[in-house]
Amino acid sequence: MNNPALKEGEMTRKIENETAKLPSKFYLCLGISAMIGAAVLKCCKRNHDALFVGQWVAPFLLFGIYNKIVKTEGHD
Repeated sequence: MNNPALKEGEMTRKIENETAKLPSKFYLCLGISAMIGAAVLKCCKRNHDALFVGQWVAPFLLFGIYNKIVKTEGHD
């Protein structure tokens, strides 16, 4: 892992430092909020909006996983 070609850029390091300050629970709450928001929109017969908001769940949860990995394993 000492290959300089595999090092992250300065911008990536800054983003990881800032996002690591957020608790992992934050991303879980965002995902659950998106699920609830999509369900409410679906109940209000706003199907296209519900699908749009429902698609946010997976990225929020993936951001949480990435955040957890960066916190536990560190970065370059």
